Amino acid sequence: MTVPAGESWVTEGNVRATAIRALAKLNLGLRIVGRRDDGYHLLESVFVPLDLADEVVLRVRPAGKSHVHFLLHGGPPGLEADERNLAARAAQAFLAETDLVVDVRIELTKRIPVGAGMGGGSSDAGAILRVLADGHPGAVSSHRLAELAVSLGADVPYFLDPRPAWVRGIGEAIEPIDGFPELPVIVATPQPPLETAAVFRAWGGRQRVERAADSPALTPEEPGRSMLPPFAPRSGIDGRESAIWWRRLLANDLEAVAAELHPGVARLRREIERSGARAAGMSGSGPTVFGVFGDAKEARAAAAGIRWEPTDHVHVGWTKGSP
Repeated sequence: MTVPAGESWVTEGNVRATAIRALAKLNLGLRIVGRRDDGYHLLESVFVPLDLADEVVLRVRPAGKSHVHFLLHGGPPGLEADERNLAARAAQAFLAETDLVVDVRIELTKRIPVGAGMGGGSSDAGAILRVLADGHPGAVSSHRLAELAVSLGADVPYFLDPRPAWVRGIGEAIEPIDGFPELPVIVATPQPPLETAAVFRAWGGRQRVERAADSPALTPEEPGRSMLPPFAPRSGIDGRESAIWWRRLLANDLEAVAAELHPGVARLRREIERSGARAAGMSGSGPTVFGVFGDAKEARAAAAGIRWEPTDHVHVGWTKGSP
């Protein structure tokens, strides 16, 4: 069966199939504004979808007993290549909420770097929840689908409907942004991957030291001290006022500790800034660094002039604008 891209379902015999592009995302800035009683940090960030994507083919057919089969292409050693993968767990969670008795086969081709702060695994899971819900109307309510998403991971709810959005809480409070432009970007990820939990531990340790030194720095016990600028979309990034606004927006509370844990963060930021980027930042907990350019030609020329390490994953493309 030939499965066309675009999330439309096709049927051949008793098999229904669809192809999905699970988009990566970039965090445009990140602020830690508090911590819940259960230890989860409260964040504020602007999420934007990136044109880089994993590819997923999903096949569903009736069966005597529900089961999820998973096949992985690509990805680093150690990435779960069986039913423990987050993509497979998303399908399992969906089926557990329904009366469907089906065999689900997932074929995932990894394009998004793993452990990069771009939400690759979360995007796979969110896309699978989304298309299963679209293919089985009424099987799971939209409210319950959102609950399933957050139970799988903090970033998963965003990928139920990825578009430029203001994201708060642990990732479950999502407010779409109207009028956000497409942004030509260079996105670079150094090796090895950087564990999110390690970055947050390092950030917490730094906060304890600064608190002991009577520093006024933000701590998890001081919620609500957001430093993100009031949102005002810009059609471009030229001009002094706009440059200041973008610099404030792209500030990331985790970047300093991520750079201490991974020397590739500072190296890539330095190279991208030297290449002529109008603005630069780190995505999420890193180690991915990105630069924003005036247009696609400018981004391609800048990328061609940078001396990358052989292990760097480099993507020249654009972030998706508001629909």
